[in-house]
Amino acid sequence: MGCWQRERDAQFTGHSDGVWSVAFAPDGRTALSGSDDDTLKLWDVASGKEIRTFAGHSYDVESVAFAPDRRTALSGSEDRTLKLWDVASGKEIRTFTGHSDDVRSVALAPDGRTALSGSGDKTLKLWDVASGKQIRTFTGHSYTVWSVAFAPDGRTALSGSDDDTLKLWDVASGKEIRTFAGHSGSVRSVAFAPDGRTALSGGWDGTLKLWDLIGIK
Repeated sequence: MGCWQRERDAQFTGHSDGVWSVAFAPDGRTALSGSDDDTLKLWDVASGKEIRTFAGHSYDVESVAFAPDRRTALSGSEDRTLKLWDVASGKEIRTFTGHSDDVRSVALAPDGRTALSGSGDKTLKLWDVASGKQIRTFTGHSYTVWSVAFAPDGRTALSGSDDDTLKLWDVASGKEIRTFAGHSGSVRSVAFAPDGRTALSGGWDGTLKLWDLIGIK
């Protein structure tokens, strides 16, 4: 009980404006945050102390993600770019440009070689992490894409949108596999189960929905 009390009450203070997004490193020892103050911050989870600040975006940082190897991190911003960062130094490695509106969500593939972004321009984009080049665009949503996620095997991806739907995509081709309709409001968050057999969505309608992915081609 005491241990839970300490974890629950821990606070990480340092941002000067609202925090949009948080993510744990794969080993759970550090965490990232993205804020309306245009920065990311790296935190020591055990102590709650700020390790370093990543500055370079010109508007709100709306999504953050660690690479599987913990050595790099990705951010998406209202400045319409993604940025890749060196976690150890806090230095920007490269910028990914191509979206015509806010970048609302970012995700790194399980192998760390590609990244996915969702935007207010209604699209998802797949990126080559090593070069920063855009590989392909996924089109089909009719409003802002708020959330993106890779399947555990990296072969498919999910997106959630202001059009009240989720979509499942084939990553290799960029083709839409299926649309999941059922929410009566914007779908703000999506996630795969660790075994990739089910998906979970959170909607502005106040509900979570669990979806069966078995047998979908």
